[in-house]
Amino acid sequence: MAEKIKSYRFNVLEETLSQLNKEDCTIIAGGTDVMVMYKSRRGVPPKISKPIVFIDHLSELKQVYQNKNDLHIGACCTYSELLGNPLIPKELKKAIKTIAAPAIRNRGTLGGNVCNASPAGDTLPLLYVYNAKLLLRSVKGERIVAISDFIQGVRKVQREPNEILAEVILPSVLEEGAHVVFEKVGNRNADAIAKVGFAGYIRLNGDVIKDVRFAFGAVGPTMVRSVDIEKILIGKTIPLSDADITQVVAAFEKIIKPIDDQRSTALYRKTVALNLLRYFLSMKQYQIK
Repeated sequence: MAEKIKSYRFNVLEETLSQLNKEDCTIIAGGTDVMVMYKSRRGVPPKISKPIVFIDHLSELKQVYQNKNDLHIGACCTYSELLGNPLIPKELKKAIKTIAAPAIRNRGTLGGNVCNASPAGDTLPLLYVYNAKLLLRSVKGERIVAISDFIQGVRKVQREPNEILAEVILPSVLEEGAHVVFEKVGNRNADAIAKVGFAGYIRLNGDVIKDVRFAFGAVGPTMVRSVDIEKILIGKTIPLSDADITQVVAAFEKIIKPIDDQRSTALYRKTVALNLLRYFLSMKQYQIK
């Protein structure tokens, strides 16, 4: 006989947080990562050692709203719900459309993609270039942490056992003048784990670069981003010179360190990542006419 798994499903967030403060539990929103992580052989229930707390139904974690130029996204919003929300940026919707199949998008959540902390997480390169901040809640209150500090390694995050990721905050994402791109390279356009993910962000004042950001997925244990390399381009004018482009590509070549696995080779990943960066730096799609 299969072992019973203790589970909780509270009506409000405060009750959920109270339980997490009493007992170390496995949190399930959509469950699309958790069920795979703990799967057993065919026909055998998953082996989850801790009690389960379900949070997918909590309305407090499913709000999407604007606060000045910041966009707040409830961590339990499913990908399908975000696709239908007019506040969600088009590039984030583009990334969401590459995630798995519709059935998974109906269950999987943005917060789950963050907390799973996979180097191949489809939304993560964009969240990094958006300078996403994460609002975590517990019975002790709230705290906000940058996504780059929260994700510390493969499936390793800075979340205390009594905390829940409540919101993903995209600062100033609704302000004018920014151009964002997202590219995912996989065996298919969707329903495939990324071989390489790339996001680029640029904000111009005329033809002068005021801000620029790059993030790469699936080429390191976490997203690869370097503020120091980005600073090289601040104040430069577009179109960039070949020397400027070569300098930035060469700098990223030193810190992009992918691995060989069943999906791709390290050489392929590095080559594609640098080609995507070079293409973005060509800036032809938004040069001043």
